[in-house]
Amino acid sequence: MQDQEKTQDQESPVDVLAQGQKGDAADSAATPSQPSLEAQLANAVGKAAEMQDAFLRAKADVENIRRRAQEDISRAHKFAIEGFAEAMVPVKDSLETALQIETPSVESLKEGVEITLKQLSSAFEKNKLLEINPKPGDKLDPMKHQAISMVPAAQEANTIVTVLQKGYMIADRLLRPALVTVAQ
Repeated sequence: MQDQEKTQDQESPVDVLAQGQKGDAADSAATPSQPSLEAQLANAVGKAAEMQDAFLRAKADVENIRRRAQEDISRAHKFAIEGFAEAMVPVKDSLETALQIETPSVESLKEGVEITLKQLSSAFEKNKLLEINPKPGDKLDPMKHQAISMVPAAQEANTIVTVLQKGYMIADRLLRPALVTVAQ
């Protein structure tokens, strides 16, 4: 008798599953509003397929955006000086025109150089290429000026005496420091 009770207590998983399915079938027959396990599984598989499709589309979109951004960066590097080049073309034209004159007078050469310098200054200004030209007596700024030598002077120490060469900045970045002599 005990053996029979143990066997009944130890039902195999297949028997339990079969009884569960019978119970589910009975439950589904009793409550038709609940979908069957097969319908739930099919629904879940459908949703998983939709999610995978959405994931693959999103992944492709991200890859396309990344590729376009790389192309834009490449184009920006390649054509970064386009605006500056456009501003420099008239300067070159003016210089070529000056060289074509057969018998230039000193006045016409001076006038041509002044016009060319204005064009060049305009091109620099337009492209944020700023001139660093400190005045004598200004305080030495090591971020913008390079002291070549120290000379005895009747002004305060570490102030600019003379400017040997102008410096230039592009926006906020130093391109070339101004070369100066400073007072001892």
